[in-house]
Amino acid sequence: MSKLYVRSFSLSLDGYGAGPDQSLDNPLGVNGMSLHQWAFTTRTFQKMFGQDGGVTGIDDDFARLGFDNIGAWILGRNMFGPVRGPWPDDSWKGWWGDNPSYHAPVFVLTHHERPSIVMEGGTTFHFVTDGIESALTQAKAAAGGKDVRVGGGVDTVKQYLRARLIDELHLAVSPVFLGQGENLFSDIDLRNLGYVFGRSVATPNATHLIITKES
Repeated sequence: MSKLYVRSFSLSLDGYGAGPDQSLDNPLGVNGMSLHQWAFTTRTFQKMFGQDGGVTGIDDDFARLGFDNIGAWILGRNMFGPVRGPWPDDSWKGWWGDNPSYHAPVFVLTHHERPSIVMEGGTTFHFVTDGIESALTQAKAAAGGKDVRVGGGVDTVKQYLRARLIDELHLAVSPVFLGQGENLFSDIDLRNLGYVFGRSVATPNATHLIITKES
């Protein structure tokens, strides 16, 4: 049965998954890029962007797991881009260029309709205006029996957590403080929602936490 995962979701030590003031210059908010240093040097990350080399080991194992058996993705609007409100035109097609790294159908949550965008490499962006459950239903159908990954951002992950729709989370806690931004743990009670700690693995670059939903 297809499951819904959060994988390779980077957090600061104080619980922030993105910095404040997202913009073209700071797609992950101010200082947000520092959360992902654990992933940037891995072989999996380098391969995603057509580069050779990269380190192997625990961090790379978790980065690679993030794509294992994933047949579709769900993203919040802010993860797709900095455009707010109604789409002014069709020019913005994401942060990733003509060949995004998803290589699968991607369902973007938004309040504003927009036609689907077919990109190179098998990625198609679909825009969902009728909520998280609809996006998940469409993503599971498109995944063809494979799993679905919520790629973020923080608010989107929290919506799916509150609905108890996420089966497992992999959080990569980086050894940095952000101090402000979007906090994953604010206004959410994982214990009462039925989520439990599974295991942890630490490297010099991140502490990898696995959190699962009680059956």
